[in-house]
Amino acid sequence: MAERPPGKGGPEEGTPEYDWLYGKGGKGSPPAGSADATRMVPTRGRSGEPERPDETRVMPTQPRTSSGGGRPPGGPTRSATPAPPPRPKEQRTRPRFRFGIVKLLVLVWLVFMLAVPFWAWSKVDKIDAMPADEGRPDEQGGNTYLIVGSDSRDDLTEAEREELGTGGEVGQRTDTIMLLHTGDGPNMLMSIPRDSIVSIPGYGEGNKVNAAFAYGGPQLLIRTLENETGIRIDDYIEIGFGGFVGMVDAVGGVEICPRTAMKDPDANLDIPKGCQEADGKTALGYARSRKTYAELGDIDRARAQREVVSAIGDKALSVWTFLNPVRYYQLAMASSGSFSVSEGTSPISLGRFALAMTRVDGDSGLTCGVPIQDLAVTWDEERSEELFSYIREDDTASIPDSLCTPSGMPRG
Repeated sequence: MAERPPGKGGPEEGTPEYDWLYGKGGKGSPPAGSADATRMVPTRGRSGEPERPDETRVMPTQPRTSSGGGRPPGGPTRSATPAPPPRPKEQRTRPRFRFGIVKLLVLVWLVFMLAVPFWAWSKVDKIDAMPADEGRPDEQGGNTYLIVGSDSRDDLTEAEREELGTGGEVGQRTDTIMLLHTGDGPNMLMSIPRDSIVSIPGYGEGNKVNAAFAYGGPQLLIRTLENETGIRIDDYIEIGFGGFVGMVDAVGGVEICPRTAMKDPDANLDIPKGCQEADGKTALGYARSRKTYAELGDIDRARAQREVVSAIGDKALSVWTFLNPVRYYQLAMASSGSFSVSEGTSPISLGRFALAMTRVDGDSGLTCGVPIQDLAVTWDEERSEELFSYIREDDTASIPDSLCTPSGMPRG
């Protein structure tokens, strides 16, 4: 190789300021032991090997970890636990799929439970039942319903009239009259015998209360009862023969407990004594038969009517009704064709009525006949007025047992 010219390139040998690099004395290695000599640092070999001063050491490397799971080039091969094989796609998605189906079914059920009552409500007959406010009692605590079982046959075919023993077409009459009061105290269901003697506005005294319905429909009946009792009626509910039978059959029948064997060809009724399940036809005959209640007549009929109406309400709001969509739908449709309600009665008010009808027996409610003084169903003026005052004041919790009796007669 040609020598580089002086002054150019790297530092020259023999130049004093570069003796630290080349050592004194020019080319070559400095003498051994010289203080200016550059010392070679010996390296330590592996265990059992001699030290080799000029060997370049190779440091051990650690394999890199990577998200891809591979090993770095040149690194040592390490054994790894094999990953479990992936589950089939259908196994991974089945639990989520099943949970989605459950949520869908719950949603459908909720929509069904809400839609059916609204659909049924749209088919309920609303009638102008309330009289003009002039002369009516003031607003009172709680809510009082007038329940009328009409003996109208308009909703029955000729074959149905023959099967149920209702007779032919007749004028408008009431077969059942009851007041249901709900409020702060226990619910109270009070029967008013249809043969009760009252004063009917425009028709004078000495008339039977069911004549008010025949003369002027629900408006005159409400006016008559409000005048006689001083209780303001808030909602009116009318049930026909066909609707009564339909509701009983929709809930799968009700339990009745006749005190004696009952046989009434006019009502197509022939049943033994004791508690038993009754279908709609039998329950209707049991509630309206006149010939078999010879001892107490209209009083026993009223008691049987309260028994059946309460049993319908109890089964209608049972858990099974809400779990069985077929029964739920059939009951809603039967009820929509059974009821006529006063204009202004809301679905919520009708719902409270249905709920209250399940709580009128035993410790949860009261069932009474209007207080009477004889079997001719003449009202006991003193006792009846006392009972009516508790209702007007929405204080059914304070009604003594002596006033609330099934027959209306004093106890003892």
